Amino acid sequence: MYTQALNSRDDAPAAIRPAEELEHEARFQARVDAEERIEANDWMPAAYRKTLVRQISQHAHSEIIGMLPEGNWITRAPSLRRKAALLAKVQDECGHGLYLYAAAETLGVSREELTDQLLTGKAKYSSIFNYPTMSWADIGAIGWLVDGAAIMNQIPLCRCSYGPYARAMIRVCKEESFHQRQGYEIMLTLCRGSEEQKAMAQDALNRWWWPCLMMFGPPDAASQHSDQSTKWKIKRFSNDELRQKFVDATVPQAQFLGLTLPDPELRFVPDEGGDGTTGHWHYGQIDWDEFKQVIAGNGPCNRDRLAARNKAHAEGEWVREAAMAHAAKRQARQQAA
Repeated sequence: MYTQALNSRDDAPAAIRPAEELEHEARFQARVDAEERIEANDWMPAAYRKTLVRQISQHAHSEIIGMLPEGNWITRAPSLRRKAALLAKVQDECGHGLYLYAAAETLGVSREELTDQLLTGKAKYSSIFNYPTMSWADIGAIGWLVDGAAIMNQIPLCRCSYGPYARAMIRVCKEESFHQRQGYEIMLTLCRGSEEQKAMAQDALNRWWWPCLMMFGPPDAASQHSDQSTKWKIKRFSNDELRQKFVDATVPQAQFLGLTLPDPELRFVPDEGGDGTTGHWHYGQIDWDEFKQVIAGNGPCNRDRLAARNKAHAEGEWVREAAMAHAAKRQARQQAA
């Protein structure tokens, strides 16, 4: 069905690969370099397809698992307006996961296969969702920081070389922008409230700041896929570049809130090179050992998240069966007509 599936020797030395295959790759790269979109039925290297399946599925899994930390607070939100807004946000995250699973399916992988990889722990999702939400302020911090980091990561994906992924990201980014503003408004309300409320906001910031910086992935020197993904224009910026953009954007926001970022090394480095930049905020060392532990399944909530997801999947089996039965009956009626 997909011609790219026939190409399974991307890692073989060029000297022993067929000339036709090398010509296909050269034409493919020329299209990417010319900013043309690659579509589902176009020829593509097997490694390109594999990279996209890995990235898109991890992104989809992150949206689905990401519903859990916030869904836990829907019934405990402090007002009806807050409940409705948080419920709408969680529904958006579910929709994002569905868009992304659909984009992955265009690469020849089934949604059932991807779901099984998530439920069995074979697939990864964003490390940030393995941290607990301890207070209502955490919901604000997630919207402001986590969704803010997600936007920084995802806006360049709207120009991804793979068309179905890029188009899905346009709507996702619009909705994530709303989520980020919603979270910041929660933090602003807390910071303008009582001393206890502002302290709650500060505590949430202290706990979420460093995990948010880890969201962008390992430093460039330790990133396994960045160079090839950049060549294929799946990625437009490196992990460190995106992380710096996020810090530069977020520090002034924290200052406006009157909150202190939990980094004693944080300082502004002005433009001293005369290259027209405005300078950057220097931040301290990230605890990459913690990041590796969370990715390996040893974070505070890894087991809880997978257990909750498996429970929901099992309890929803009757819904899937009913939907399939209804679809089969409708198809039979249409054929009879």
